[in-house]
Amino acid sequence: MSKLHQYVHAATRENTRRSYQSAVRHFETEWGGFLPATADSVARYLADQAESLSINTLRQRLAALGQWHISQGFPDPTKAPIVRKVFRGIQALHPVSERRAKPLQMEQLAHITRWLDQAINTARAANLRADELKHVRNKTILLLGFWRGFRGDELTRLEIEHVEVVSGEGMICYFPQTKADRDFKGSSFKVPALSQLCPVTAYMNWIQLSKLRTGPVFRAIDRWGHIGQAGLHADSLIPLLRSLFIEAGVESPMQYSGHSLRRGFANWASANGWDLKTLMEYVGWKNVQSAMRYVESADPFAKVQMEAMLTGVARQLPAPPQAPQLPTESSSQTIKLDISLSLERFSKQVRTRKRAHDLIEEFCLKPYQMRRMDKDGHRYQLQVAYDDVEQLDEIMLDMLDELHRIASDNQCFLEVSIQDPLSGKYWN
Repeated sequence: MSKLHQYVHAATRENTRRSYQSAVRHFETEWGGFLPATADSVARYLADQAESLSINTLRQRLAALGQWHISQGFPDPTKAPIVRKVFRGIQALHPVSERRAKPLQMEQLAHITRWLDQAINTARAANLRADELKHVRNKTILLLGFWRGFRGDELTRLEIEHVEVVSGEGMICYFPQTKADRDFKGSSFKVPALSQLCPVTAYMNWIQLSKLRTGPVFRAIDRWGHIGQAGLHADSLIPLLRSLFIEAGVESPMQYSGHSLRRGFANWASANGWDLKTLMEYVGWKNVQSAMRYVESADPFAKVQMEAMLTGVARQLPAPPQAPQLPTESSSQTIKLDISLSLERFSKQVRTRKRAHDLIEEFCLKPYQMRRMDKDGHRYQLQVAYDDVEQLDEIMLDMLDELHRIASDNQCFLEVSIQDPLSGKYWN
């Protein structure tokens, strides 16, 4: 492989590459399609698979086919009007609600950890090395995954060489690349040493017991207590956790997945007063929408509030803790701001300018009572609630970051300016 092909190969994550190859193979081999494909054949493929594949899987198949055509120098048939209409029709006729993993609660985390401690002691007393290794490894996966909010693939890709333990303080986990690291800068995550349910102690116990010095932190263990050379596969994490939850007696174990640890921590942190910005920085979320998908309201059915009103004692009841939110009209001040923006495509081949514009309106502007000031969507007026000038600046800077991220993700240039018409202050 030449250096050129090595760099091209490295630009795509291995999981993405395998997923795309599988999708193209399904279209060409299993369905019997021809490549390069026509828009009509792609539309027929969607129609044939609509009842057997989920919307997300169909969306991934389209992305893979589109990427194949672009990389081979052919026009992308997945962007044709007939394909878009068929996909929207499938969404209309086969609606599905988004399935989310059940968050692991703090009480459950403590219960499973106690069960693992007992299992470790039992295995050690009976000299069952394989069982002891598995329980110590699983305890480390559980605690590290929860307290750092790691994704499943991050846990399985963690390398011993990239972990630095600071005695009495915590440890630092470094990843050369993460899902959110599009610029390949690498990311470091600090893990605190805690007085209870400590992930750092669990990690040190695992390293000491396994005698591992280099390579993947978490690996397969056979029934004779032999530790594998390769790291656990990301797809093995869900069955591993569910099997652990079954053994520990957790109710409805099949409702949990690798994301349960991440969602569990996000909800615990939110309920204990973490503001959204701190939570996003700690976990590694780049935008508000990603964070809010993981955080549930402390009173999701509004039962507490309604019961308080029905009984007439709402003033005596403490307000339930709320999930972190963007500032709303209930803040102490509201300001009207003018925003102007212009989107340009990277090249004539790019067809995602409208998508970028729609995403900007939906996720960046509508939360602030967006009002269009022209028919083309270049000028808007927003109402922003804030407590002080410093908070207003933070809101504007976060918005600008998100605007530019959406534009970049959709291969567009963005020129944007936000102005307070009364003071003349600009953010850009």
